[in-house]
Amino acid sequence: MIKGIPKLTGAEVKSSDLRAGAALVLAGLAAEGISEVTGLSHIDRGYDNFEEKFLGLGANIRRV
Repeated sequence: MIKGIPKLTGAEVKSSDLRAGAALVLAGLAAEGISEVTGLSHIDRGYDNFEEKFLGLGANIRRV
């Protein structure tokens, strides 16, 4: 049994590898507020058109 917190809140986080970066983006989309994910080079190498795919699903995501 895992007991977590009631909600996620936005934060500034850094991606350390491909899967962690994708997980941080997903967590940021589920969180309340704004999340900023840095270290996107891992995601860029591993996934094609990452932002466009999420935008196509209706996500509020943008690269700055």
